This record gives sequence, C-alpha cells and structure tokens, in this order.
Amino acid sequence: MNQTTLLKNEQTTHDWYVASAKGKVLGQFAVEVARALMGRGNPNFTPNADNGNFVVITDVEGLVVTRNKAEKKIYAFHTGYFGGLNEYTFADLQSRHPDRILMLAVRRMMPKNIQARHQLKRLKMYKGPAHPHQAQAPKPLPGV
Repeated sequence: MNQTTLLKNEQTTHDWYVASAKGKVLGQFAVEVARALMGRGNPNFTPNADNGNFVVITDVEGLVVTRNKAEKKIYAFHTGYFGGLNEYTFADLQSRHPDRILMLAVRRMMPKNIQARHQLKRLKMYKGPAHPHQAQAPKPLPGV
C-alpha cells in the first residue's frame, strides 16, 4: 500500500541552484525561478511546509522581453503622498535596477502569503557572471 509522506519544516532540506538570466525571456524565466523557490519540482513537495530551494541568478541585466514591451510595459509605484505616483518603463527600470524587474516578476508568480515571503528571501541576484555562493556548490537550475 502506498502512503503519502508529508514533511514538516524541520525535515526539509534546501538545495542551491544557479542560473544565468542572459538572453532569457522575463516571464518564462520567472516561472522556473518561482517553481524552484517554492520547491514544486521536489519529489517530497508539501504545500504547507517550506521546502523551497535557494536560487542564485547571475547576469540579471541580460533579461529580455518580447515585442515592444521594453517601451510599453509600465511599472507603477506610489510613495503614499499626494501626487506620489512614479511610473517607469521596462527600459528605464532595467538600466537603473535590473534586479527589481526579476524580483517583481517572481514575487507576483508566487502565492500571496507569509510562506512565500520567506521563500523569496532565498532568491539571490547579481549583476555580472560572478557570485559569492561558490562554497554552497550550486547546481544548474533545471528547466532553464
């Protein structure tokens, strides 16, 4: 008889994965990163346990979008003050803070709960190909 095993948070292990964002399409890449952060590919995935993985992304400035989204896609932020609406296009935000684009895309693909906020802290992003996590021996991110 097959029996389903449900993990507790103390029984989980967190693997390390690394991927380069150079030349990758934003949405498709964010899906794979979000799945790895949540641990959806793990054979012992449990929805109520935090068994996600660490994901290291290099070359975040190399993300691309299809068609003319670089000029048309708008990111809007509000400061909380009157008239405090700030709007940036994809191209503007990519030149200033390329890591924020990927962070927003991944965050919006994850569930809106406390567990997802803990999992999102395991996302590490760096400009350029170098990263300081060589000691963790990260494996290549599957599906990318």
